[in-house]
Amino acid sequence: MSYRILLATASLGLAVALGGCGEDPGTRALSGGAIGAGGGAVLGAVTGLGPGAGAAIGAVGGAIAGASTAPGR
Repeated sequence: MSYRILLATASLGLAVALGGCGEDPGTRALSGGAIGAGGGAVLGAVTGLGPGAGAAIGAVGGAIAGASTAPGR
């Protein structure tokens, strides 16, 4: 149980650290993909899907979301 808490905390920290990255669609797609991969790995491990599959799904979703958003100024 403590491993899952550690993994969730680390993923949240990564998401916060990368959340402000990206001035153009390419860098936002990259940071969105990294955030999505971290969150997807955690959710995949918790739900039984597996961390690899969860990371792949999350990375694709995060990259699409990151590339399609505009930077907040």
